Amino acid sequence: MRVIIGGAGRVGTDLAKALRAEDLDVVLVDSNSRAVKNAQNLDALVIHGDFVSREKLIEAGIVEAEVFIAVSNSDEINLLACTLAEHTSDSLGGKDLLSICRVRDSKFVEEQNSGYLTEWAKVNYVVNPLDGAIDRLHLGLRTPGIEDVIPFGHDAFVVELDVTNEAKDVIFLSLKEAADNIDGNLPLIIGVKREGEKSIVPDGEFVLVPNDKIAVATTGISSFNHILKIFGHQTKNFPTAPKVAIIGANKIGQRVADKWLSTGASVTIIERDLQKANDFSGTATGANPNIEVIHGDHLDREMLKEIGISEHDIAIAALEDDHACIAAALLASDMGIQRTGLMLYDADLVKVTQRMGISFAVDRKRVAVDNLLALIHTKTTGAYALLSTIPEVIGISLPVKESAKFCGMKIAEANFPEWMRIAFVQRQVAVNKWENMRPSPNKIIIEGDRLTVFCSPDRVAELERRFKV
Repeated sequence: MRVIIGGAGRVGTDLAKALRAEDLDVVLVDSNSRAVKNAQNLDALVIHGDFVSREKLIEAGIVEAEVFIAVSNSDEINLLACTLAEHTSDSLGGKDLLSICRVRDSKFVEEQNSGYLTEWAKVNYVVNPLDGAIDRLHLGLRTPGIEDVIPFGHDAFVVELDVTNEAKDVIFLSLKEAADNIDGNLPLIIGVKREGEKSIVPDGEFVLVPNDKIAVATTGISSFNHILKIFGHQTKNFPTAPKVAIIGANKIGQRVADKWLSTGASVTIIERDLQKANDFSGTATGANPNIEVIHGDHLDREMLKEIGISEHDIAIAALEDDHACIAAALLASDMGIQRTGLMLYDADLVKVTQRMGISFAVDRKRVAVDNLLALIHTKTTGAYALLSTIPEVIGISLPVKESAKFCGMKIAEANFPEWMRIAFVQRQVAVNKWENMRPSPNKIIIEGDRLTVFCSPDRVAELERRFKV
């Protein structure tokens, strides 16, 4: 399958790497010579030119392409490029093209959800990763010690963390042996990364050692502390009604506030621009009785003392500039807030903030890549995610069809290969209601189930063949 990507920035190149790992045919197009030069080390065709150009689209092979994705920093350019790609493919008798557009303005998502976008822009999907980033930040701040958390829908999660020296019941034992030391069941480990070695999907004979990075499949937020304890981390109880300080009264701040208000928190918004503070107060979010909007400089220690910043449980910097976010979060931490969080565009800064002591940071561009990959794999109509600390292992949700050989069989009898691991079995129990089940050996797989499977990216095509996708 050929995939053409318009835009060779961070999102475009990360997307290309992930798709090439699946051995797909990838073409990158960008008019920025520096971006093109930086992308030359990818195992993909890189074309220097304007991807909002019929000639460049033809040069990139739009007639043979099945997917076109526009990921520049301009919503309007991305929409126009998708529209032109669709028209060029149709006019030349190309394949049925799937067009995907990354956007930052939520109004285009509303157009998509209303069904209008496809009519006037001929775009199949738009992706705004902000909501996904907010969800991950919300989960990560609830459980310090977890490096990343990826939602897979219907209360299913994959959490990433380190194994410490305090994990006495599991280190230096095979996973089969460690299971005997754990009340209940050993959490399901679906990926491991050891320094200097390639990431793997472990089997029962694998032996964990301190400093291994692991990915664990689990159901329900309440299980996070249990996982942390097993692998040697200290845990802290999370307040039922936390006080959350959000720095920034912009659209991001409003979306973050909505998330916390919906879970019973009380929120303080701090905004240095008077007009923005007043505008926020006039919104539906600003009118919530559990929110207070403060006009003041978030870097002014005296002002922060006056509003009782240290009495808050969490501080989140929701500013547009990465460095401004980091400065705001660090000051809040210095003034006594135990849990601090932010969403950043720069992946390198995400790693830096972890060493600075900021509780949890989300890489917004990585969330964008995950969302785009899920849409590229729309034939599977399920989630798709890269593990941030465990490269070379991905998760994909696949539907069970009647034609699959294992349909109607127990998992233990299905002869699934060792290179894959089933993390979740999701089964529809009512209209719009799904149940998550642990993939125990005696669990019978039935038609309509969804299996979330982890494997190396180069196995995805084979996985899809097994599921008759």
